[in-house]
Amino acid sequence: MFTGLIEAVGTVEKITAIDGGIRLLITAGIITEDLSIGDSICVNGVCLTAVTQEGNNFAVEAVGETLEKTTIGNLSVKSPVNLERAMSGNKRFGGHFVQGHVNNTGEILRWDRRGDNYFLEISVPASLQPYIVLEGSIAIDGISLTVATLQGQKVGINIIPHTTTATHLQFCQPGQSVNIEVDMIAKYVENFVVHYAKSKSGESIYER
Repeated sequence: MFTGLIEAVGTVEKITAIDGGIRLLITAGIITEDLSIGDSICVNGVCLTAVTQEGNNFAVEAVGETLEKTTIGNLSVKSPVNLERAMSGNKRFGGHFVQGHVNNTGEILRWDRRGDNYFLEISVPASLQPYIVLEGSIAIDGISLTVATLQGQKVGINIIPHTTTATHLQFCQPGQSVNIEVDMIAKYVENFVVHYAKSKSGESIYER
């Protein structure tokens, strides 16, 4: 489990093909201070497992559905990536609950500077629209953000300078694909409502 508060921007140093996927070697600085093999780490919003760790470098592997549903397979050597270690139980909890389970990808439509701040607009798949609400939470490439505008499949977000400089948003461009994870609470609410409706209609709420 993560918070969506990015701890560092790492750099992809090497990409190696493995059976059914790829291995990414990432340099990360502070992220590696207490990172151990087997730990979960969020890379651009995707929960991955550290398989090696040495000095400022660690490696993760992505296979199967991870490559199909996320932008991890689009990374190249020198790509900047947002990084966050699993949340700790002894700190204040900022951001929102982020699982690192990407629902789908979207595309950056606008990345405009507005005074000292920025405005980010992203297109999202129609299948995710029901889970996105004004002033609700959304994770974009692992960053916990608040929805400021919502027009159909266009989601607008106001970005403060700190978020820009502390994440890979400083390097983003229109047309770039990003990972999207909607608020998990919305999915639980939908599941409850569907099951409640089935129970009222006399249908079994359990699959056989």
